[in-house]
Amino acid sequence: MRKPSIQLTLQTTSLVTGFMIWVLISSLMPSIKQDIALTESQISMITAIPVILGSLLRIPIGFYTDRFGARNLFIISFIALLIPVFYISVANSFIDLVVGGLFLGIGGAVFSVGVTSLPKYYPKEKQGLINGVYGVGNAGTAITTFGAPIIAKSIGWQKTVQLYLILLLIFIVLNFIIGDRKETKGKQSMVEQLKGVYKNTTLWFLSLFYFITFGAFVAFTMFLPNFLVNNFELDSVDAGIRTAIFIVIATLMRPVGGFLADKFNSFIILMFTFTAVTLSAVILAFSPNIELFTVGCLAVGIFVGIGNGTVFKLVPLYFSNQAGVVNGIVSAMGGLGGFFPPLVLTLVHNITGQYSIAFMALSEVALACLVIVVWMFSQERINKQKSDFFNRNNKVGQSY
Repeated sequence: MRKPSIQLTLQTTSLVTGFMIWVLISSLMPSIKQDIALTESQISMITAIPVILGSLLRIPIGFYTDRFGARNLFIISFIALLIPVFYISVANSFIDLVVGGLFLGIGGAVFSVGVTSLPKYYPKEKQGLINGVYGVGNAGTAITTFGAPIIAKSIGWQKTVQLYLILLLIFIVLNFIIGDRKETKGKQSMVEQLKGVYKNTTLWFLSLFYFITFGAFVAFTMFLPNFLVNNFELDSVDAGIRTAIFIVIATLMRPVGGFLADKFNSFIILMFTFTAVTLSAVILAFSPNIELFTVGCLAVGIFVGIGNGTVFKLVPLYFSNQAGVVNGIVSAMGGLGGFFPPLVLTLVHNITGQYSIAFMALSEVALACLVIVVWMFSQERINKQKSDFFNRNNKVGQSY
């Protein structure tokens, strides 16, 4: 196996590339809609579409990473992305953007590669931090959200999209040369792994937590550029910068969450996370101006970032033997968590003329997660006390 630090760097930068491509359409939407006539409902659909494949593909990609290694999965994924990226650059209709956007989801699906591969290189006491560092690859969304609109103002959005073909080719070559050909690989079939986990309630609780934390990150990333332009009448570049700041904060908080989860009880950190998200969403629901809305957004960014890092500390602790498929399921649920909010926000706005109810829904779901975390924490304490009790009794029995 190659040096862990080399694989961490390569896989993290590969994730940056995948996420840069994943948000191409949403980042360039203010420019795209000037050339292609789109309704608000169509824009919401196009913005949400990349999340579908980016979520569902995470399950097989997580499994096949465990089976064939990160090097092969990154190479295959980036080769597959060349086609939709070029197709979007010549798009001239709503259908073109839907089809191209759907397959851009491959860029978001590669998240499952690193969270499955990297724990093989590090001991358990470091896996929270390592997965958090890998999660910094989310910064790819910030790079595109901030940079793509600026480049598009100079050379047009079509040529801006085509520049990403060069980036893909570079990382295909890098993974081919530097990727680990001797990575330890799993041998269980997907059916065997699924049979071992699908009845485990912990899997579905972790999936729900990631549905909220990463889902909120994805939803805000996809929705904010167009939302800020329409709702607060900001310039597209200004909206892109503000969205990029949100992404950077959430991304930088991810390794912080992983580090804290390595040092302290993960459930306690999740309690703070969901309490803060509950309150922040209430602020968003009652934000009459951009200043208060910014406070709510930044608070959400900080705590969903911490939550993201914490959840993926728990996955290898509970499911070390089914890491590939479980990483895929949990991360898929996180991606799907980003699909529904833009559609719900648009639907609520069309019916009521405002967004408050949708933001309050986020608050209520986060509150439900808080209740579940408290219950899981109490169960963990009870089980630990029982284990300590039996261990003491066994020692007493042995002494006789």
